[in-house]
Amino acid sequence: MERGPLRLKGSGGAPGAGKRRKKKKKAAKDKAPILEQIVSSEKQEEEKQHGLDKRTPAQVAFEKMQEKRQMERILKKASKTHKQRVEDFNRHLDTLSEHYDIPKVSWTK
Repeated sequence: MERGPLRLKGSGGAPGAGKRRKKKKKAAKDKAPILEQIVSSEKQEEEKQHGLDKRTPAQVAFEKMQEKRQMERILKKASKTHKQRVEDFNRHLDTLSEHYDIPKVSWTK
């Protein structure tokens, strides 16, 4: 048994012990779905511009309103923090009768 200083992997003490593997980048995998969405949305825009849109005016208006309502819902949900939502939920539970009592939500425990 050899006595001496502790040899770490990166110190070059043992042959082959100092080699480290490089991590592969995941950026290419993450960008692929986003690019597909962009391409598909561009194709939809082109179809609308070229007159290939065979929807009735009522269908177009319906889809516009659906998108508008969805954006309003997203903005409404994004306006409150998690802490505010929990406080509102606890206030709501305080107003209920105790027959169907649910324990209060606590983030500090």
